[in-house]
Amino acid sequence: MPNLPESMELFRRASKVIPGGIYGHASPAAGLPGAFPYYAEKANGCRYWDVDGREYLDFMCGYGTISLGYGNPIVEEAASRQRKKGSVFNHPSAVMPELAEKLTELVDFADWAVFGKNGSDMTSWAIQVAREFTGRKKILKVQGAYHGVDPWCTPGSGGIIEEDVSHIHSFPWNDLDAIQTLIARHRGEIAGLILTPFHHPAFGDSQMPEKGFLPKVQKICNKEEILLILDDIRAGFRLAVGGSHTVFDFEPDLACYCKALGNGYNISATLGREHLRIAATKVFLTGSYWNDAVSMAASLACLGEIQASNLPAHLEKVGSLLINGLSRAASEYGFKMVFSGPPAMPFMRFQDETNFFKLQRFCALAANEGVFLHPHHNWFLSAAHDELAITQAIEAARRAFAKLSEEL
Repeated sequence: MPNLPESMELFRRASKVIPGGIYGHASPAAGLPGAFPYYAEKANGCRYWDVDGREYLDFMCGYGTISLGYGNPIVEEAASRQRKKGSVFNHPSAVMPELAEKLTELVDFADWAVFGKNGSDMTSWAIQVAREFTGRKKILKVQGAYHGVDPWCTPGSGGIIEEDVSHIHSFPWNDLDAIQTLIARHRGEIAGLILTPFHHPAFGDSQMPEKGFLPKVQKICNKEEILLILDDIRAGFRLAVGGSHTVFDFEPDLACYCKALGNGYNISATLGREHLRIAATKVFLTGSYWNDAVSMAASLACLGEIQASNLPAHLEKVGSLLINGLSRAASEYGFKMVFSGPPAMPFMRFQDETNFFKLQRFCALAANEGVFLHPHHNWFLSAAHDELAITQAIEAARRAFAKLSEEL
């Protein structure tokens, strides 16, 4: 067990004034209590340090919010220039239409863009637009998919009432028959169908779409006049510069983006087609900080770097190196690993277990070796992960596999 005196003192203090001390996906209970960091101190590139001075090679990247690496100088310079002018005003800044123009240039189907601060802002707004445009109530979604923390989609149960989810209907990933069954049961009542470009549930393998699945979903939605909403918040701009839909040969009516968009600056966006413009203007969208010019300037610089560096190709390369290296290191000690999802956002588990105990122990040992790998969530890579960092991570993981083998 690592020595975490500063973390534990902070957590004791926090527990007195914050429900749970640390809540949500960052809570100790959601990770590995006592093994994972509790509080961060600083970060740079693909590394960060906790308040107890421990350094980690980071393969979660702020749960995907860091696409170029912590403290990317180009993004930080753009943010700094705008910060000198101001951040939040009574009105939007000139960078807002510039950012919208950039996004509609990058994403082929999009004619307009709006902005928020979190993924939940955008997915919830998008289903409202679908309801406004169609005059219908029901929304179809994938079982186990995460679309945010608002009542219609939260993975939690506290404070939820039946009316929050009475018009939300789920179907299994890759199951066209289940979609058709729901449509037949609720024909003429379904406003939208929301899904991610691939299925990335917590506590489970990522699942890629079967060949033709997403184009067929689009065809069904077009026929039934159901809006197809792409939740590209987690994968957007990591799989393709023009959005993940280009990888899987389909086009949504609305697409929501967030994580890779600002390299740590809090910004989200929804992009949509021309015929939805009027409906979009009717669904109220605002927040005191949502016109924040600093985050928009950072996002504009971030998107420019993603495009100029062809970030998806880099993530594919270093992600593949990581997967292959971890697989070889594991096999040296008799372990067989299963990897799922794209290399830019891989998920790993032991082939012979379903309860995650062995994976949890491995990730705890890896954290002791200075590598942060999550046992329940897909990982993320960034532009700052180079071949040297991957080699160092694999060597640390090899030591963790060796210790796990001894323990077992």
